[in-house]
Amino acid sequence: MKKLFSLLAILGLTTFPVWAQTEESNWYTMLQAMDSGQLTLLVILGIVLGVIVLLLLLMVYLMSFMSAVLQKENPVTANEPSWWETFKKRFVTGQVDEVGSKEEKAKMMADHSYDGITELDNFMPPWLQWVFIGTVAFAIVYFVNYSVLGNGPTGVEEYEEELRVEAAAAEFRKANLVAGIDESNVVFDESAGALASGKTIFETNCAACHATDGGGGVGPNLTDEYWIHGGSINDVFKIVKYGVVEKGMIPWQDQLSPEQMQQVSSYILTMKGTTPAVPKEPQGELYTPAPAEAVPTDSTSVVASIE
Repeated sequence: MKKLFSLLAILGLTTFPVWAQTEESNWYTMLQAMDSGQLTLLVILGIVLGVIVLLLLLMVYLMSFMSAVLQKENPVTANEPSWWETFKKRFVTGQVDEVGSKEEKAKMMADHSYDGITELDNFMPPWLQWVFIGTVAFAIVYFVNYSVLGNGPTGVEEYEEELRVEAAAAEFRKANLVAGIDESNVVFDESAGALASGKTIFETNCAACHATDGGGGVGPNLTDEYWIHGGSINDVFKIVKYGVVEKGMIPWQDQLSPEQMQQVSSYILTMKGTTPAVPKEPQGELYTPAPAEAVPTDSTSVVASIE
């Protein structure tokens, strides 16, 4: 039993640093990738391991109880130390010799002194000796494996792998965020890339009815202050998405992604205030944007910057 405990302690000391190096993102990603069956199996394994630990604790308790009972029944062994006391003395605290006379104490004093202060040269406790031996053994194995044999990844390779994993996770989060854009949460995207993409989409799909410069034709003028269905980014996105079938405006939700509809809606709002070649007469009602709507006041410069 004593050898078993010491072996478990050494294994724990040598394997704990390895577990400490495991990337949190790796196990979290693996956990997310598991299906319901794998998660169920993982939970069952956890329960089984927990039961095993409880049984080991129960076995230790029963051994202590039986040892106490045997000591009471047998007066000869009553004064003998228990297995736990023996284990603690051998592997935890060690055997501390009592220092009696001043001469014995002087012999155990260290041979160095600082400002008249001396220290007692106590021995190293066994548990600390095992820790020291375990760290030395792990350092040797680690150095040989990573530096001599080159089996494991270097620090630079681990860093690059972390960057790759995080970049993939960022792309996944961005894709989920973009896919969730609708008329209730869409925002005006004034980035140059988004407006340039919106301009391309508009000229490809919308210019036939609204003119390339937004002056209108079959569709209404998009450069004035009047809007039939509202002039906010949410209103424009909603019309682009669902269309107005009775007036010939088709829904684009099946042909454009939510991100593309946001881009073209943002580009349409930048056309307000520009001067088209042949502007169509105003239609709808005058729209006054709320202060919180982040639409550039100088729309002409915004459109010119992406041309």
